[in-house]
Amino acid sequence: MTVLEDARRLLATGPLCDACLGRPFAERSFGLTNPDRGRALRTSLALEADEPYESTEPAECWVCEGLCGRYDEFADRAVDAVEGIDYVTYQVGTRVPPLVEENGDLLREEAGFAADAGEPLRKEFNREVGRRFGARTDTEVDFERPDVQLLVDLDADEVSVTINSVAVYGRYRKVERDVPQTEWPCSNCGGSGRLHGVGPCPECDGTGYRYWTSVEQEIAPTLVTALRGDEGVFHGAGREDVDALMLGEGRPFVLEVKHPHRRTVDLAALAEEITEASDVVEVEGLRFATNDMIERVKSHDASKTYRMTVEFAEPVSDDELAAALEELRGTTIEQRTPNRVDHRRADLVRERAVYDISGSTTDDTHATLVVDGAGGLYVKELVSGDEGRTEPSLAGLLGVESVVTALDVLAVEGEDEPFEQPAFFREADGE
Repeated sequence: MTVLEDARRLLATGPLCDACLGRPFAERSFGLTNPDRGRALRTSLALEADEPYESTEPAECWVCEGLCGRYDEFADRAVDAVEGIDYVTYQVGTRVPPLVEENGDLLREEAGFAADAGEPLRKEFNREVGRRFGARTDTEVDFERPDVQLLVDLDADEVSVTINSVAVYGRYRKVERDVPQTEWPCSNCGGSGRLHGVGPCPECDGTGYRYWTSVEQEIAPTLVTALRGDEGVFHGAGREDVDALMLGEGRPFVLEVKHPHRRTVDLAALAEEITEASDVVEVEGLRFATNDMIERVKSHDASKTYRMTVEFAEPVSDDELAAALEELRGTTIEQRTPNRVDHRRADLVRERAVYDISGSTTDDTHATLVVDGAGGLYVKELVSGDEGRTEPSLAGLLGVESVVTALDVLAVEGEDEPFEQPAFFREADGE
């Protein structure tokens, strides 16, 4: 059976626009649009001497009900929908009315075509509106993770836009103690700052937070405001204890800015602005990253170097300390989930390596230690033993109760090797 015979059967079902006539043949030729196919078929039939077919499409189409004649209109409306938004890449999706989808199925069925012949109207709309939108805005389609996603809702007769988040990678140093990494709502009032019938919460003085600030609260607002986003979600490569400093080159983090309307900002200037405005954190190395950097940072089991001030319950000599440190150096220890975190961590026994440990006494009941350990090593418990939950431990080897009184993180292995940056940044940077 010839293509023209197939076309005759399609036209026998009722008035069809060029797009709906050509769509069932979408897989039979390349380099043509469905309207091109429909026009070619209609013209070929009209040229046959024995078949007086009209060579122009009808005013109405029973399948798409005129929707295929509105590609340009919807492209223009899509352009209006992204006004005021920075973007380089886009993707178009279409929601087709159920009755129109059913019309397409009936067309194939009545003409004797396979149910999946050609392509669905949704796919054609995505392509036709998408290419017009790209030409009007000089932007690129991206089927993986575009800057903006446009939805052409044919049933509601509207075009909506979703702005995908921006990931900003960097490192922070925390130079004040008693500051958590992320917001810590007050558990007494649930973060509201007030107790019903009482007034301001006495636990948090009405602030709603257990701690007055956090690394997240020091960094996020500046970036969210600059990128004109709705909110920022902080992701760190692990986290230091609330009472610990984070020094050295800092800890890697990603701030995910939701629904950003801007993507062209000077991150170096913003890092300087954050650092100058804060007494708590210092930020450097801000770079745009692709979204997969969020998971890379969150799952990165980085090795770390710590400096600790240790207090002993009884006098300890330099020789005793040196011998105990020698026992710990290069060993693999077993740590059951510490008592201080067992309310939020699974009760497991984990093996962790102590790559190096060194130190010396500052008097007979105090010492300063430096520990280089694998990711996930609980260094406070390495010192205290945590009531036997960590073996071996410094306290166990010395036979003297030992406790960390001050902790500084000096180094965190990071994700600072070159990584892919998003298309909007590459284009702005002239790459």
